[in-house]
Amino acid sequence: MYSEDDLEAAIAAGVVDRQSIERMRSFLARASRTAAVDEEHFRLITGFNDIFVSIACVLLLVALGWIGQAIPLGLAEGPRPLGGLFVAVASWALAELFTARRRMALPSILLLVGFVGGLFAMTGSAVAAMLDTTGPHGLDKPIGALVIAGSALVAGGGAWAHWRRFHVPITVAAGAATGVAVLLALIASIVPQASDHVGVQTPAFVAGLVIFGLAMRWDMSDPKRETRRADVAFWLHLLAAPLIVHPVFAMMGLLQGGVGLGGASVVVALYIVLGLVALAIDRRALMVSALAYVLYALSELFREFGAVSLNIALTALILGSALLMLSAYWTSVRAAVLSALPDGLRTRLPEAHQPTALTPRSA
Repeated sequence: MYSEDDLEAAIAAGVVDRQSIERMRSFLARASRTAAVDEEHFRLITGFNDIFVSIACVLLLVALGWIGQAIPLGLAEGPRPLGGLFVAVASWALAELFTARRRMALPSILLLVGFVGGLFAMTGSAVAAMLDTTGPHGLDKPIGALVIAGSALVAGGGAWAHWRRFHVPITVAAGAATGVAVLLALIASIVPQASDHVGVQTPAFVAGLVIFGLAMRWDMSDPKRETRRADVAFWLHLLAAPLIVHPVFAMMGLLQGGVGLGGASVVVALYIVLGLVALAIDRRALMVSALAYVLYALSELFREFGAVSLNIALTALILGSALLMLSAYWTSVRAAVLSALPDGLRTRLPEAHQPTALTPRSA
């Protein structure tokens, strides 16, 4: 099986002309009878070798982290930074092969997570070791939050460097996540009691809206979803949805159990609004990312009505049926949603009935 990057490379090498490739794409478009934009393509695996390499990378990184954690560096107890350092260095080195040279999608994602996570763990462990957390009280809450903020800041800098070198689409979302972590940790360090109240939920909600706006900026720069910018937007949408939904539910007290009919109605209404937004911008990732909250709310509602043994099954049946119906009629439902939008906004969004072709992912 050949990826679109392989076909583009073949065209650049003169092995086949672009007209032939475009005719093939048009044929596949007519055969599939779906719009390429509506399919929401993004690269994850191109073959089983991606899975094979990913398993090997995970095993290696886990082993290096374990070995690094076992090296005391003169510290009998407490956090040890070499584990995170080993993981970060190995992740970057492996990315030079599997990302820069071989352009393997799934290993690239895992290695990016390993690099950013390794930097975060290394920085946090090093600072905590210098502050000596082995005492009877360890770090107090404000200092601990500052350590998290500093670690997230270093991890965000690493994500920026990784993006400049490898341009893995998920990197922008990883950097945005570290920015949110810095913001929330700083708030927790200034107002320690805020972590249990609106003081953290509100900034998280605002951060979710900002990330959603950033995702839309990437999306609107490529409405036909022909470049890697669409993949960047996909991961940003996946990050934005829980940051928007979770604070709303938390501030309403819907995550502490006892969801009544009114609470479940709010959850479903919010999910419907999110679904309409997802239809308008043609991003299923928004709905998938917030799905867990709806599952929880409806299962709790069925439990309250006495269907304890079947609450999860009934919830899965209702949501699964609804999502399958929406998937089957996605294009027509989306066309109806777009027709209700102003012309100025509609022209900046992907078309509802666009001729489909498997389009390349380019920078």
